[in-house]
This record gives sequence, C-alpha cells and structure tokens, in this order.
Amino acid sequence: MRHLIDTYIRAEESEVISAFDDVSLIQLIVERGADAVNTLPQGIRQSKEAVAETIENNVRKLIIDETPINPKYYEKMSELLDALIEQRKREVLSYQEYLAQIVELTKKAQSAETAASYPAALNSKAKRALFDNLERDESLALAIDEEIRLTKKDSWRGNKFKEKEVRNAIKKHVADPGQLDVIFELVWNQDEY
Repeated sequence: MRHLIDTYIRAEESEVISAFDDVSLIQLIVERGADAVNTLPQGIRQSKEAVAETIENNVRKLIIDETPINPKYYEKMSELLDALIEQRKREVLSYQEYLAQIVELTKKAQSAETAASYPAALNSKAKRALFDNLERDESLALAIDEEIRLTKKDSWRGNKFKEKEVRNAIKKHVADPGQLDVIFELVWNQDEY
C-alpha cells in the first residue's frame, strides 16, 4: 500500500496563499483600513468585484453573528450594507470611495459597544443593547438593567425557575408580551447577565 501511495500520489510543499496569521478579514479591515485588501489572495485581489464581494460577505457574516446581541443596531448595519452594495452595483461610487465606506461600516459593525452616540450612563454593551431595542429610552434601559442585575441568579440560563424570575423582572417594566419576549431574548444573549 505504501508503495502505491508513494508511486501514484504526489504532494508539493504547501504555499502560503494569504498572510492572515489567524486574524479575520474583518479585524484586518478594522486595523489596516483599505490596505487590508493587499492581504487577500492574489486571485481575489486582481478582481475589484471579487474583493468587494469577499468583504461584503465577511461583513454580512459579522452582522448575522452579532444580531442576537443587539438586533436593532445590527439591523441598521445590515441596511447600510445593503445600500452600500446597491451603490457599488449601480456604480454610483468609485472603487476607492466604496472601499473607504465599507471600511467605515466594518468599523461600526465590529465595535458597536464603543459607539460614541450613546448617553454616558449607558456604559456597557448590555445597557446599550437595551437602549437600542427599547425605542432609545435611556431611563427604561437603565431600570431594566438594574432590575435584572438585582434579580438574576448564578447559572440562570437553562433553569426554568431562575429564567422566570428574570422574565418577571423585565415584565415589571415592559407590559407588551411581544416586546417582553424580544427583551428577554436580548438579555439571554448578553454575556454580562
């Protein structure tokens, strides 16, 4: 068997296609801006369309992955990405303008928790997510956050009784059952709680 493998199967040395070094394309774009395009494999880098689609797909994946943490914010990011893609396809933007705008959008999507557009009292990702998903009502977001922190117990996720306590804490501030479900799901997905 070894003789057959050695005789009929050849393998050349591996070659480095791209020097990502365990860093995602999104991180490269955030760190290097439009210069991150130069780290893409040559086959992709040669086609502006391929570069654009690669970046868009990576940004879309980031948005999809982060949506459960802050649905309203990432819904806005998705709409901005869709608009940018449409502008690129209609050739409204030059390639350099497109790259500059996609880099800016990527930075916003990657670092939502550090956005300066929030009031100072909203000093955590969870508070900002509540704020975004509660019609941008700062006092309500802070009240729910405080209520959850006072109510939740260790390992509350997966324990029906502890989950019900957290749900009831939210219910004190949110009467609408549909919105209650949305906020509970949002709280469930937060690492801070």
